Amino acid sequence: MKIYTKKGDDGTTGLFYGGRVNKDAAGPEAYGTVDEAVAALGVARAAADSRMSTELLRIQRELFVVAAELATASENRAKLDDGVSRVTESMVADLEAAIDRVVDEVGMPTEFVVPGGNQAAAAIDVARTVVRRAERRAVSYASAGGLEASQVVPYLNRLADYLYMLARAAEGEWVPSRRENEA
Repeated sequence: MKIYTKKGDDGTTGLFYGGRVNKDAAGPEAYGTVDEAVAALGVARAAADSRMSTELLRIQRELFVVAAELATASENRAKLDDGVSRVTESMVADLEAAIDRVVDEVGMPTEFVVPGGNQAAAAIDVARTVVRRAERRAVSYASAGGLEASQVVPYLNRLADYLYMLARAAEGEWVPSRRENEA
């Protein structure tokens, strides 16, 4: 078996559970951007400590679920499995709980954050921006009718928030706001 099939030479790509669409269609744009987010998280994971690395790997694996749902034609959605190839409400709720835990641990920033506190945090912030782009692409796909009753957009929205807080946690050091310095 070879890595290349030549099937995409006509500008189409295969979908999960069958079918072909143009490579620049809304679905492939969305799951392609999710793939970019997985790669960006890999860069972040390579720079992170072991605790953060473990969490980033978990997120990368969850993004495979997101991509699987995005790569499935609407007529095949019934074939998807919750948490394996379909994003669930509990996956969104789990992200909300994780955000709350990080906020409890490190606190909320009190001013605008300039990314780059350290290599891991900067890489997580880059991944966060790719997730935001994936979210925008998923919204476009949903607007085109491709994500009926899906939790993909809420999941990506929460994930970007979670990555924002994980980057702050990776910095490990909070710079007080100007008002706190004046007190």
